[in-house]
Amino acid sequence: MKIVIINYGAGNIQSIKFAIQRLGYTAHLSDDPKEIKAADKVIFPGVGEASSAMKKLKASGLETLIPELKQPVLGICLGMQLMCNSSEEGKTKGLGIFDVEVMKFSNKVKVPQIGWNQITNLKSPLFKEIPDNEYIYLVHSFYAPKCSATIAVSEYDVEYSAALQNGNFYGTQFHPEKSSVIGAQILNNFLKMC
Repeated sequence: MKIVIINYGAGNIQSIKFAIQRLGYTAHLSDDPKEIKAADKVIFPGVGEASSAMKKLKASGLETLIPELKQPVLGICLGMQLMCNSSEEGKTKGLGIFDVEVMKFSNKVKVPQIGWNQITNLKSPLFKEIPDNEYIYLVHSFYAPKCSATIAVSEYDVEYSAALQNGNFYGTQFHPEKSSVIGAQILNNFLKMC
């Protein structure tokens, strides 16, 4: 199986690569459209600020490639947010894969949200053998509200989308690569998808 992690200069790429290695697979880092298109599974990571990450995607031409991918694609953290219609962070237009606008948490709570939080309402093969109320690891100041694409919910200030799905596209607001045994199971579920 060929697994490609999109390398566009905005990611926690090594920790994802090591998490995949621990599951017995090899992942390749690439920004080459041909290599990404030929992959069996694609992981779209992201850490940082939305508008600058989007500029990097546009500079490499990946903003048109990613929405056209046919294989399973997993966006992680900022990667998931960039797959939405837009983000309040830097007033950024997204890839439009998930029909929702990313918003900032209110000033009633400390941002970023950092640490472990529970996920509930799990509705996808991505969460096979994962019970409700398991803990996952998050670091974020912006969130996708609940919408028709929501496949898991978490709560901080408001209930929000901890994960999204539209067809072959999946996104997690949390970091599966930093979420211990549960995160490893979620990554493994993704890698085993047809």
